[in-house]
Amino acid sequence: MSEQRHLTGEVAVAAARLFDGVLRRTHLSAPHDVAGVVAGELREALGAGEVQLWLAGYEQAGLVPVPGPGTVRREVQPVDGSMAGRAFSTAGVVGAAAEPGPDGGARRRLWVPLLDGTDRLGVLELTLPVAAEGARVEQDVLSVLERCAHLVAMVVASKDMYGDVFARLQRAEPLTVGSEMVRAVLPPQTYATDDLVVSGALEPAYDNGGDAFDYADDEECLHLAVFDGMGHGLAASAVTTLAVAAYRRARRTGLDLPATYAEVDAAVAGQFGGDRHVTAVLARLDRATGALSWVSAGHPPPLLLRGTRVVKTLRARPSFPLGWSFGGDVSVAEEVLQSGDAVLLYTDGLVEARREDGELLGVEGLSDFLEQQAAAGQPAAETLRRLRRTILSRPGVSLRDDATALLVEWRRGGEHALVPQTVEG
Repeated sequence: MSEQRHLTGEVAVAAARLFDGVLRRTHLSAPHDVAGVVAGELREALGAGEVQLWLAGYEQAGLVPVPGPGTVRREVQPVDGSMAGRAFSTAGVVGAAAEPGPDGGARRRLWVPLLDGTDRLGVLELTLPVAAEGARVEQDVLSVLERCAHLVAMVVASKDMYGDVFARLQRAEPLTVGSEMVRAVLPPQTYATDDLVVSGALEPAYDNGGDAFDYADDEECLHLAVFDGMGHGLAASAVTTLAVAAYRRARRTGLDLPATYAEVDAAVAGQFGGDRHVTAVLARLDRATGALSWVSAGHPPPLLLRGTRVVKTLRARPSFPLGWSFGGDVSVAEEVLQSGDAVLLYTDGLVEARREDGELLGVEGLSDFLEQQAAAGQPAAETLRRLRRTILSRPGVSLRDDATALLVEWRRGGEHALVPQTVEG
C-alpha cells in the first residue's frame, strides 16, 4: 500500500470546506435531501457542475438517477456499456475528455464509485473545471473526490434506514411480501478487510421465496451461512427469516457450530412443528490459519477455488435440515485453506438453472463460470454480478428455484480491487 498522502494549499482548504458542509448539513437532512446537499457542497467547494448521484438497482444491471434540486431528468444507465457503469463495476474513477464549459472554460466529466466501505452502492457523476481542454484533474482533487464519494455512500446507507426514497428508486418492479421480508435481514452485499473478502448475491431480486445468506466478522473468525427455506413464497420467507434470526442469536451467544445447529433447529421446529424446514450450510473461517469448518444441514456442498481452478467439492456428512432433526451427532467438516483460496457457498437453485438447451447448469457449469472469472482477475463482487447477468439473466436461461451465492476469498488480494485508487496508489 502506498504512503499516506497529505493535501496542501487550496485543495486542502476546499476539502475541509466540502467535508464540513456535507457532514454539517446531513445531520438534519431527510433522505430526499441528500442529492441536493451533495450537489450544493461540491459546487461551493470545488466549482463542480452537473452533479448527479446514481444508485445501483437491485438486480445490479442498471444505475438509477437520484433526483434532487438542480438536477435534470436522466435515464437509467446500464452497468454494462456506460461510463457510469464502468466506474461501478471497476470501483475506479472514470473520466471523459475535457470539453468547453458553459462559462467558456474547459471542464472534465468524472464518474466516481460510491463505496460504503467496499460495498458498491452506485456512482457520483460531476464535471470539474480544468486548466485546458487537454488537462487532467489534479491527483489531489481526485483523492478528495474519492473520499467525498465514500462519505456520500455512508450518508446514503445511513439515511436509507429512515425512509423509502432510495429503496423505491432501486427497484424496477414491486417486491413480493416474502422478498421484502428476506431483504430486510440480509447484510450488505460486499465486505472486505485486509486478506478477506466476502460477497453475496440473491436472485430473483423481486420474487425471492426463501433463500438468504449471512456473515459476520469477529476478531478471530468469519461466520458464514446460506439458507434455503422449504417451498416458495411468503411461507418459505417466514421460515428462512426465523432461521437467520436464530442463527444470529446463537452466533452472538458464542455457541459452537453443533450447538448453533441445535439452536436453529429447535427454533424452526418449535415454531412450525415439523411442517417446514430449512437446509443450510453454517461455517466458520479462522482468519489467522485459514481453517474452515462447516456443518451441512442437508444442503449442497461448497466449492473450493484455488488459483483459477475449482479443485474440490467440500463435502460433509449431512445432518437433517433445520426443523427436521431427529437427533444424533452433528458432523463438523474441516478444510485448511491455502493463501489465495476462495470458497463458494450456494443454494441448489443456482445449479438447477435451466440452460437454453434444457439441460441443468449443474456444478460443472457453475465451476466453469468461476474459473473463467478467476482467470480474468475479477473480484468477488463483480464475479457475482456477472453470474447474475451471464447465467441468471441470459435469454433462454430460467430459474426453477431461488438462487443464492456467497463467495469468500482468503488472502487472495481481491480486497485491493475494491477500494479507491488513491487508497492503494
